[in-house]
Amino acid sequence: MPKYVVSLEEVDNEDVGFVGGKNASLGEMLSEVEVPVPPGFAVTSEGYDFFIEEAGIREEIRNILEKTNVESISELRKAGKKIRSLIIESETPGRLREQIAYEYRSMGKKLDEENALVAVRSSATAEDLPDASFAGQQETYLNVSGVDELVEATKKCIASLFTNRAIHYREERGFDHFKVKLSVGVQKMVNASGSGIMFTIEPDSGHRDVLHIDASWGLGELVVGGKVNPDRYSYFKPTESLVSRDLGQKSREMVWKNEETVVKDVPQKRRERYVLLENEVEELACYGVEIEEHYDMPMDIEWAKDVDTGKLYILQARPETVHSQNRGDAIRSYRLKEKGKIITSGQAIGRKIGSGEANVIMDSERIEEFEEGQVLVTDMTDPDWEPIMKKASAIVTEKGGSTSHAAIVSRELGIAAVVGTEDASRVLGTGEKVTVDCSSGRGRIFKGKLDFEVEEKQVDEIPKTETKVLLNVGIPENAFDLGQYPVDGVGLAREEFIIGSYIGEHPKKLIEEGRQEYFIQELSYGIGKIGAGFYPRPVVVRLSDFKTNEYADLKGGEKYEPEEENPMIGWRGASRYVSDEFQEAFAMECEALRRVREDMGLTNVKIMIPFCRTVEELKETKKLMAENGLGRNKDGLEIYMMTEIPSNVILAERFAEEVDGFSVGSNDLTQLVLGVDRDNQSLQHIFDERDEAVKNRIRDLIQRAGESCKEVSICGNAPSDYPDYAKFLVEAGIDAISVTPDVALNTIFRVHEAEERSK
Repeated sequence: MPKYVVSLEEVDNEDVGFVGGKNASLGEMLSEVEVPVPPGFAVTSEGYDFFIEEAGIREEIRNILEKTNVESISELRKAGKKIRSLIIESETPGRLREQIAYEYRSMGKKLDEENALVAVRSSATAEDLPDASFAGQQETYLNVSGVDELVEATKKCIASLFTNRAIHYREERGFDHFKVKLSVGVQKMVNASGSGIMFTIEPDSGHRDVLHIDASWGLGELVVGGKVNPDRYSYFKPTESLVSRDLGQKSREMVWKNEETVVKDVPQKRRERYVLLENEVEELACYGVEIEEHYDMPMDIEWAKDVDTGKLYILQARPETVHSQNRGDAIRSYRLKEKGKIITSGQAIGRKIGSGEANVIMDSERIEEFEEGQVLVTDMTDPDWEPIMKKASAIVTEKGGSTSHAAIVSRELGIAAVVGTEDASRVLGTGEKVTVDCSSGRGRIFKGKLDFEVEEKQVDEIPKTETKVLLNVGIPENAFDLGQYPVDGVGLAREEFIIGSYIGEHPKKLIEEGRQEYFIQELSYGIGKIGAGFYPRPVVVRLSDFKTNEYADLKGGEKYEPEEENPMIGWRGASRYVSDEFQEAFAMECEALRRVREDMGLTNVKIMIPFCRTVEELKETKKLMAENGLGRNKDGLEIYMMTEIPSNVILAERFAEEVDGFSVGSNDLTQLVLGVDRDNQSLQHIFDERDEAVKNRIRDLIQRAGESCKEVSICGNAPSDYPDYAKFLVEAGIDAISVTPDVALNTIFRVHEAEERSK
């Protein structure tokens, strides 16, 4: 007797043709991987064939498909609707119904639940292959109870093999409609307080050491469908630690109420809470790592947290289909060549740029109005939108996160997308020319079609250099992308950029309000993301170097900052840390760095002290650091200092006794050698880092530091702005050059050329 229904515990990954990719994977995890998976059973592909044959509709379906031009949206809709109606109106064969009822009741007895609530999901036999994602092509039915409801939901799942999007996808990928069969998965329903998606590879950059989690309140359909902007977490596998998190808006949730599934608004206080605690992120990430190790490939995983028990469950696991197929033999970088006005912004998906005429379409019924090369602007997408998404030059949505449908498909298509803008349909108009920029790690939509360039370098063509080439990193958002550049680490990560973008409030205001922990956590996550992105290569983090006018611009800052005639040479850097007025705020910075190094395990993070006028000031700063857990050499901690003041060069030997290395801040050094306020526009014709007086000071430092066996790098603008500066630095004997990411690859070639000439 053919087996039309089997328990999930009876199948594994060898049974994809029998129960589909999704069900085979669930069975594999239940028997082979120690992760919590809800019990269940599957209607097999034999059950599907039996249904279609008994209904006598196979040839009619074939005839409809043969006569349909799937590129015509109206024809596709008509054909899909007709086929689905044929299936739904057919009677479920008695033998199939009996086997479904038997397995359902057997599962209920094991759970001690009569008419147990179950989730009913499709599992196509060509689904979730390593190089093609069928995710979202068929339907899911939640909170199904009783044999009659279950049989009806099973029939609807079978019909969903012929949704418009599924038909189009199979045609586009060259899959035979009748070689792709459908299995139906039935699992114990997890009534979720929170749920989401987990990628065991960073979904935008493809960083293999980073595991990414999206989380929102309630059942997971809103996250999968891109209907909410979820919380985002980054977990670093080598050190087994949470290194970054971002709060999502989570404005709506899907819940089980009064025996039905409803979508409701989330109260503001709950929106401002993270769905997962840190220990829950770590537990979930451990499950993800176990699944990835078992399958030996990056995975795309759905999860849920039970509302009653708080237990975390794995609901699905399938291969990740974008970055896992990328051989990584080339580095492509996109760069805007023009400046423009930002209309709106959101979360960047990928790191590309696209431009074209905006077409605002809020209803999938109107997708026929979309034309090739336009920028699709909409509330959110689902698989019904795929026929036009492949025609788009870029995609902009108001809702969704990095694992939403729009994000996943745009990565597969290789086009720029910005999700979660909240207001795109209101601020962009159909016919308006726009540029969608994801190149900086932030999603920005500019007015007009801006010129941009794409640079591609083959990895095996990039030479090795004796002089280290490092990166200056401003914001953490693109750290996972930049961390895959063939560079030697980070020569300058600016704390003030992280404070400005992640926190935005004056530290003394937070102290007064008793919110020190907020400052420490956000700063540590920002630094942690950069540290993880480049691990185990060194990441030099410069302590905050806001000037008084910049601190005053932070929320609440005016209350705590004096007015100075020239903030450039005022209360900044080390002088601020050692002052009585700022020591408590400085202690928060130190605690954030301690957590990064000790709690996150990112001991590749080093610390740099800026604008240090005297040796005594340096010693006092180091003393305060040690009192706050950052003693030099503790767990290998190295301390560097910026060289921005002539006194740093004049007394280089004495400063060298206190630090492990120097980094030239060419902007401030030029300012103070030439006596030019670099903010004074009237003197810009004099301000020049190539001036011989400045270059001589750099040569002096390199020589004196070398005699003290201390490394010298440079992190000012000069080597980024002036191509010939690398040649001068190599000839002077510098140890490392830190530049902005956009010129990093070219700098490597220039350094190599200079080294070859000097041999």
